[in-house]
Amino acid sequence: MTEESDTILDVYDEQSEQRSFSLDDSSSSEESPKHTRLSLETVNDAIPYIGQRFATHDAAYDFYSQFAKGCGFSIRRHRTEGKDGVGKGITRRYFVCHRAGNTPTKVSSETKPQRNRKSSRCGCQAYMRISRCTEMGLSEWRVTGFAIHHNHELLEPNQVRFLPAYRSISDADKNRILMFTKTGISVQQMMRLMELEKCVEPGYLPFTEKDVRNLIQSFRRVEQDDENIDLLRMCRNLKEKDPNFRYEFTTAMNGRLENIAWSYASAVQSYEIFGDAVVFDTTHRLNAFDMPLGIWVGMNNYGMPCFFGCVLLREDNIGAFSWALKVFLKFMNGKAPQTILTDQNLCLKEAIANEMPTTKHALCIWFIVAKFPSWFNAVLGERYNDWKAEFYRLYSLGTTEEFEHGWRAMIDRFGLHSNRHITNLFTSRTLWALPFLRSHFFAGMTTSGLSKAINAFIQRFLNAQTRLAHFVEQAAVAVDFRDQAAEQQTMQQNLQNICLKTGAPMEAHAAAILTPYAFCKLQDEFVMAAHYASFQVEESYFLVRHHTKMDGGRKVDWDSREEFVSCSCRMFEFSGILCRHALRVLSTINCFQIPDRHLPLRWRRMNSLPSKHSTDEALVEQNERFQALQSMLSTLVSEATKSKERLDIAFEEISQLLTRIRGVQPSGLGSRNGVHRIAR
Repeated sequence: MTEESDTILDVYDEQSEQRSFSLDDSSSSEESPKHTRLSLETVNDAIPYIGQRFATHDAAYDFYSQFAKGCGFSIRRHRTEGKDGVGKGITRRYFVCHRAGNTPTKVSSETKPQRNRKSSRCGCQAYMRISRCTEMGLSEWRVTGFAIHHNHELLEPNQVRFLPAYRSISDADKNRILMFTKTGISVQQMMRLMELEKCVEPGYLPFTEKDVRNLIQSFRRVEQDDENIDLLRMCRNLKEKDPNFRYEFTTAMNGRLENIAWSYASAVQSYEIFGDAVVFDTTHRLNAFDMPLGIWVGMNNYGMPCFFGCVLLREDNIGAFSWALKVFLKFMNGKAPQTILTDQNLCLKEAIANEMPTTKHALCIWFIVAKFPSWFNAVLGERYNDWKAEFYRLYSLGTTEEFEHGWRAMIDRFGLHSNRHITNLFTSRTLWALPFLRSHFFAGMTTSGLSKAINAFIQRFLNAQTRLAHFVEQAAVAVDFRDQAAEQQTMQQNLQNICLKTGAPMEAHAAAILTPYAFCKLQDEFVMAAHYASFQVEESYFLVRHHTKMDGGRKVDWDSREEFVSCSCRMFEFSGILCRHALRVLSTINCFQIPDRHLPLRWRRMNSLPSKHSTDEALVEQNERFQALQSMLSTLVSEATKSKERLDIAFEEISQLLTRIRGVQPSGLGSRNGVHRIAR
């Protein structure tokens, strides 16, 4: 919607009829037609005139309303003379311009906030008066007064449709909107779909996005109590089935559900090992319920997203976020993450500082980059891609000094000195730029590849929003699906043949302990380590640099007593994977095994394995069973979605099946690789 139409909506979206208005009964079209500002190319029958007859007062109102719409204003019913059922009944009616009367002065109150909105009332005197006449026993209504003069500008045809009097949603459209609401699509998408269905240009429906939002809100008010009851009942049922299911909620003074958070037993177990680095994604909303959605996600030892918890909030303010963080810590037995990644939300930033003071807070780079097109495309034009490449280069630099020097050069090169987004990014650089974050562990969750995997996982939550209670159940299904997919990928990784590229004993040692995902990361560093030279400066201090360079390099410290190696690049602290510089030093001092403390628990394989031959056979057999089940599920989805009746049956049967499956204790290879097998 244009800025002009937004202004019109702000001025004319005033429904109150309690405004003063005075009319001189003697005023009529006979007295003031020469002052009119109307410019109509129409026949006389389309303009009200004294003596014009109507069978009913509603017919007179409809006629005057159509006349007003063509002129650029709307009307409302004003006062009447007489009363139904008393004496002669109603004998006279007044219809006035929507800008008639004046707004009374509001009495300010310190306890009640005042709405700072401009009134559309300006004392306009345009009106039409009708009186009831009876001739030969027949009653009719005649125009006895008509003033055409307005003391304000009239709207153009493309503007008048925004007036409340001409914005209406038919019953059919209401049903359509209700259906769209249950599917979870946004209001903007609803408008586009209905424009296509009705073959109208964008913005020319007989209602606006604001009207649709108000309608949806009325749906929610009607169903809110039932939703709250169903949601809490669903959580209690899950708790009865699984005592380790956890949920907390708050209600307002009127009993309305405000916030609710929940987590599953498997999520709490995963957090014990993989809760060192967490993404708290609060960028999504449940459109069907107009509630912010927050999801806690991490990364397991096989490099795949794992679910920790979920929260629905009524508002996204400091109080709500603080409550959510407190409940999350309670779910996780008081254990705070080492690091937490979020969107650029000032309220959330303050809540984390209050509730998780020992946790390093950082901003997800992919949330920031997603905003770049709207921030910089128009500003930079053809230079946008060059600027973006330079931004990524600066983002990945090794030291803070290099970053700040390069940032200033970038601003000069692209002329961005006065750009507010550039200023804000530099102000918050310690929260997102890698040179400022390398001393903290993030489990590799700053990469764009993981952002896509996490987003795909979250979309499974958002795809089913028919009812609030069903959403919680759907979340459980999504987590189960994610865990099953993770188990399949884990099996596939374990079945892969690990090829040693350097032949070094340390490489073979790491391959036997780390998961394939983590080992591949380390193996890349093993290969690159061969291109570096190490120089012992002191007993425990080495300088490592590329063989083609004559100066500079990384500083590596080696503590032989503690068997601890540390590099100035901080790669191990940041990702849990040793860097090429540290590996080069370990090779120099004749280490044949990587020190145990540099093979983190969170990146290791399962604790114990049967013989390799029997394990491989079992894994192959389980993979075959999984493939067969996956084929059956594909057929189930294909058949069930052919009709609503089939889908209802599928939901009912699958819910019962999940209950039965959850009652069977997993064993053997069926246990979760990411949880049960890693504990040492």
